[in-house]
Amino acid sequence: MGRGQRGREEIGRGGGGALGGSGSGGGGERQRQRLRGLLSSTATAAATGDDDGDRYAHNLPFATIEVEEISGSQPAEVQNLVQGNWTGATSWKTIVDPLNGEPFIQVAEVDETGIQPFVESLSKCPKHGLHNPFKAPERYLMLGDISKKAGHMLSLPKVSDFFTRLIQRVAPKSYQQALGEVYVTQKFLENFSGDQVRFLARSFAVPGNHLGQQSHGFRWPYGPVAIITPFNFPLEIPVLQLMGALYMGNKPILKVDSKVSIVMDQMIRLLHHCGLPVEDVDFINSDGKTMNKLLLEANPQMTLFTGSSRVADKLAVDLKGRIKLEDAGFDWKILGPDVQEVDYIAWVCDQDAYACSGQKCSAQSIIFMHENWFKSSLISRMKDLALRRKLEDLTIGPVLTFTTEAILEHMNKLLQIPGAEVLFGGKALENHSIPPIYGALKPTAIYIPLDEILKDDNYELVTREIFGPFQVVTDYKDNQLPKVLEALERMHAHLTAAVVSNNPLFLQEVIGKSVNGTTYAGLRARTTGAPQNHWFGPAGDPRGAGIGTPEAIKLVWSCHREIIYDIGPLPSHWEIPPST
Repeated sequence: MGRGQRGREEIGRGGGGALGGSGSGGGGERQRQRLRGLLSSTATAAATGDDDGDRYAHNLPFATIEVEEISGSQPAEVQNLVQGNWTGATSWKTIVDPLNGEPFIQVAEVDETGIQPFVESLSKCPKHGLHNPFKAPERYLMLGDISKKAGHMLSLPKVSDFFTRLIQRVAPKSYQQALGEVYVTQKFLENFSGDQVRFLARSFAVPGNHLGQQSHGFRWPYGPVAIITPFNFPLEIPVLQLMGALYMGNKPILKVDSKVSIVMDQMIRLLHHCGLPVEDVDFINSDGKTMNKLLLEANPQMTLFTGSSRVADKLAVDLKGRIKLEDAGFDWKILGPDVQEVDYIAWVCDQDAYACSGQKCSAQSIIFMHENWFKSSLISRMKDLALRRKLEDLTIGPVLTFTTEAILEHMNKLLQIPGAEVLFGGKALENHSIPPIYGALKPTAIYIPLDEILKDDNYELVTREIFGPFQVVTDYKDNQLPKVLEALERMHAHLTAAVVSNNPLFLQEVIGKSVNGTTYAGLRARTTGAPQNHWFGPAGDPRGAGIGTPEAIKLVWSCHREIIYDIGPLPSHWEIPPST
């Protein structure tokens, strides 16, 4: 049995990650027990409806790991999938537990010398795809059936609990936040069960100019495609984009950030268990340089990239524009003049800014408070809610793309702006064992005056996205709304936004003079959420991608093809006309 395939039978009852302590000796064992308690608490049992202790991978026909047992002494392994075969690599990358720094996952990372099988696999898929309206239409039905089965699997308490806890191990967030990711994925799969996949390929016809002529519009696949997704939603983003690509007839290669790719390793095995042909998807672990080389050599017809704007812009050039992007979002919230339900608004602001430790592309980055809100108790309520967050239940946790020092350095630069001050937070977490390669920061809010934000010397600094529990707060008066709208106009990324007001004229003014692709409006508006029932994606950029809905799938994973039938008959007594 090959490396990574030893399976559950060789995994003993070892330790898990730790929330504190050195991770070795008696203290490390105590911390491992604390993590087991966190992941398998009575709250978990209540959430899953399954408290009999019978929730482990040996009951799951697809799983090759035991979530709580992943540790330095019992590391999990992540493989690659190419041309229908799970494979290792010449080198294995060690992933450290983000809560204690203990090496706990080995990832088979392909280097530049090992990409040829993946290039060959993609090249075998023609541009007309694995299926289309004229070729293998039974695959639409097959994928609807797979979605039904996979959705049902994720609805089972022991399966949803397995993926929830696995997400927590690699991208630490509260149980409820991780479970929400599994729930959205489950509902998405249910949405595209049965005939719903073929409905995505619905065509239309227009009468022609004469008898026998009709034009038909079809949704057509790209054929070989690539998907690159980040760490923060290790299940939801890759599954929704992967299945969308498959639904429309494409052959995808999937790359997920290696820190969290174990989640999709297990999910792909679940999809195989539900009937997905093993040759339909390739799955690669590699660094960015290797993936870039693979893309240039394999030349996929379309690439979906979710991640940083810097990498997105480079890929757009390298791939000659054959790309769709869901990149960074410095997401804003505006509180209108009508103050009401302060406790509720404070709670939503806390969730938007600090859930998942602020590591959502939709997280609230800046909030513009009307002076009426600024004079209310809102900020003190937000502070109280931020203070409730703690590492023990992962309502605050490690920041995986910024170190603590980098975030504090950015904060100190902001505090040099006249009038800037720390509203709350602004300090590193204490009494933890998060490794120094990651960040550990208390939920933080920095106030900066609106006029200072708009100054050329400050604007780029203030609107730099910090992918962590960090937000900017400012206030404005009635006559300063045009300045707020100016601040929005100057932003580069337009993903999510919230206009918190039930004043219809205020909503009309702000919505009519802004861009963001997913904008929530009204008293209950938020910046985060991204459920499966509405479009989620940026606007204002022709490269912008969407996720989750039929419109998003058709936009990202298919193109338009027009077939004009012209079968005659010719008019009686037709003759060759004069040259024109």
